[in-house]
Amino acid sequence: MIYLFLCLGLIILLGGGKFLVDGASSLALKFGLSQGFIGLTIVAFGTSAPELLVSINAALDGKSDIAIGNVIGSNIANISLVLGISATLFPIKINSSVFKVDYLVLIMSSIIFYLLSYNGVISSIEGLVLLLILFLINLYFFYKLSKPNLSELESDLILPLPVWKSLLFLGLGIIGLYYGADLFVESAVVIASVFGVSERIIGITVIAIGTSLPEMATSIIAAINKKTDIAVGNILGSNIMNILAIIGATAVISPIPVSEGFLNQDFFWMLGFTFILYPILRTGNRVSRIEGVFLFIGYFTYIFIIL
Repeated sequence: MIYLFLCLGLIILLGGGKFLVDGASSLALKFGLSQGFIGLTIVAFGTSAPELLVSINAALDGKSDIAIGNVIGSNIANISLVLGISATLFPIKINSSVFKVDYLVLIMSSIIFYLLSYNGVISSIEGLVLLLILFLINLYFFYKLSKPNLSELESDLILPLPVWKSLLFLGLGIIGLYYGADLFVESAVVIASVFGVSERIIGITVIAIGTSLPEMATSIIAAINKKTDIAVGNILGSNIMNILAIIGATAVISPIPVSEGFLNQDFFWMLGFTFILYPILRTGNRVSRIEGVFLFIGYFTYIFIIL
């Protein structure tokens, strides 16, 4: 039954994230915000909403290893597993703007994340700093994206809904995220205790992959539809949101202790995959199938080593 509850919690969690995106995006359009701004803020936040609720619930329950392992594991999975699968399906072309903004912000965010964790805890003040950085980045995009400039696939994510239905979707999304995250985390912790697996391992594997499913679905669909620039933008944007929004908001609500296992091992894998991504993206401004396979194998090498 506990595995059924785990799957049920994940389904409710992902469904809640989808309702939240649809409702919030539709309302934002009615208030005159550009689709470009919505895509890089509300939609990006919506796909990261499962990670946010899981991390907050885990932190409040005193399960800090799950809270931080969820983010580190998701960032590793997004770069190696999600991008690896997407590039293996179809080589990914890279837009030059990826290097000018997205990748630089990701590198900066990742390094700041590690430095703030180095003393063994991310405090509420440090969480506010991360949220402030996120606010300034969104402010930049708000002025830059004053006109609609989303591609067809991203536009499909924004549904024009009546106000009452938008509010209904918002409410259903919030409820689904809350109860889905609670059920998902509690089930994962029970499974970890049964098999004698640490919460850190559960957080960076089962929970991280589970909460990364929205990014995986979006990127794979983008690759299949040959809208490959979206696959990279989705992954980089999600990783930035995971650090700045999720760790920031979670730390503000409850300071996050960081165990030595993360500092001595997992952080270096996350930073390593992030830095390796640069030469891969720069090589011919594309991610080839061979490079996709390399990233895919890299993920399972990481899992094999930590287990």
